[in-house]
Amino acid sequence: MTLAAIVLAAGQGSRFRAEAGRDQDKLLAPCVGRDGVTRPVIEQVLVNLPQGLVERWVVTSPDRTAVIQLAKTYGCKVLLLQSAGMGHSIAAGVAASASAQGWLVVLGDMPFIQASTIERVMEGLDSINVPVHAGRYGHPVAFARAFGPALMVLTGDRGAKSLFAQAALKEVPVDDPGVSWDVDVPASLDYR
Repeated sequence: MTLAAIVLAAGQGSRFRAEAGRDQDKLLAPCVGRDGVTRPVIEQVLVNLPQGLVERWVVTSPDRTAVIQLAKTYGCKVLLLQSAGMGHSIAAGVAASASAQGWLVVLGDMPFIQASTIERVMEGLDSINVPVHAGRYGHPVAFARAFGPALMVLTGDRGAKSLFAQAALKEVPVDDPGVSWDVDVPASLDYR
């Protein structure tokens, strides 16, 4: 099955900026990855995307020139969007990659997810696959093609969790705390 990755990187990161400074973009903050290498947060996310994805899209705002450049360096297509929230970004990304057989929705501020976890979430997709760690749902989430129309009409700041109730949800147990570790504040940059 050919999946397209939709990396959501259009949010403002207001909680991060409130602590780090208004001019600090959390996606560009230096972060030591699980491989021990220091890279910007968004680059850690892009490094971990599996090679088997047919398309990779980064949804970001036009003013994030460094994020755009990193996306292109990693072979991603870039969708420029002044997003009204996560739902809006998902809808735009799915519409841009409408020919895919499914989508992997990845958050641009989650740098600690293992590549092997992402591959497991992509396996055997026939509805919605969601990783579960310590009893909690995490990211990324994979959606089969049948969910394309519903994904394309999402709006505002709500993601696609509302679709979980309409599906035969496949929970993918993982031993990876990275699936629920997002960088909302500067202290979240340290995984150790």
